[in-house]
Amino acid sequence: MTRLLVGIFWLLHWLPLSVLALLGRKLGDLAYFIATPRRRVALTNLALCFPELDEAARQQLARRHFQALGRSLLERGLFCWASRARLQRIVHFEGEERLRALLTAGTPVILFAPHFVGLDAGGARVAMSFDSVSVYARQKRNPVLDRLLYRARRRFGDQLLFSRQDGMRGVLKAMKAGRPFYYLPDMDYGEKDAVFVPFFGVEAATITGLSRLARLAGARVLPCVTRMLPGSTGYTLEIGEPWEDFPTADIEADTRRMNAWLETAIRTMPEQYYWVHRRFKTRPEGQPRFY
Repeated sequence: MTRLLVGIFWLLHWLPLSVLALLGRKLGDLAYFIATPRRRVALTNLALCFPELDEAARQQLARRHFQALGRSLLERGLFCWASRARLQRIVHFEGEERLRALLTAGTPVILFAPHFVGLDAGGARVAMSFDSVSVYARQKRNPVLDRLLYRARRRFGDQLLFSRQDGMRGVLKAMKAGRPFYYLPDMDYGEKDAVFVPFFGVEAATITGLSRLARLAGARVLPCVTRMLPGSTGYTLEIGEPWEDFPTADIEADTRRMNAWLETAIRTMPEQYYWVHRRFKTRPEGQPRFY
């Protein structure tokens, strides 16, 4: 079945972006109505994070989120097979000079890349310009998909990938050798190496890796956000200014700052954050569960 789906995605990637975007939104509409467990997770997250919205507004936002997810799913084939020239037309890169200047100066860099639906587009565009390092989750239950994703992430340049099971020693070495680290630390990975800090006012288990790795590598942190543009105009990868006074000696304060910055970014495009993830799955002792 996976091989059949891969074949379908390969065929779809030849379509114009406008057609892919339309099909993706329709797929998202369908998923919103049939993927009941994921819809419930998304609506629970939105109720927790946007209590000022009424139920109808949250449902509308959730549906727009599923439409964006559908687009990102169908358009993912582009980042597996489309040509470099086509991807450069589809994904616009803003702030590349900030990253290049730091790397040219020999400064280790962490690209803080939160889980927006355009994440794969941003990763592919960074890889077309820089030899980077990143961490990925192995698809142990689906080796066909695992091989496809691994090849897609390494198809441009000399990309270095570590699995989560490999630890961070190799990542630190790669950063110190001049590779930017494309880092995604904003999901609920459990209590290990995490602290409970607010995320939209709700205590959320948040890993402290951004602060710890920046300190260990002597790295600057640059926010890295990929926006899915409306209609069929593609994506914009935005690399912001390096964070000042980061990291500090207070890891928990640094992690609070990370979440606070992320909240601000999410409010600019709330439908594009990955709300189907159970972000508040891990709870402080004695607090109620949400899912």
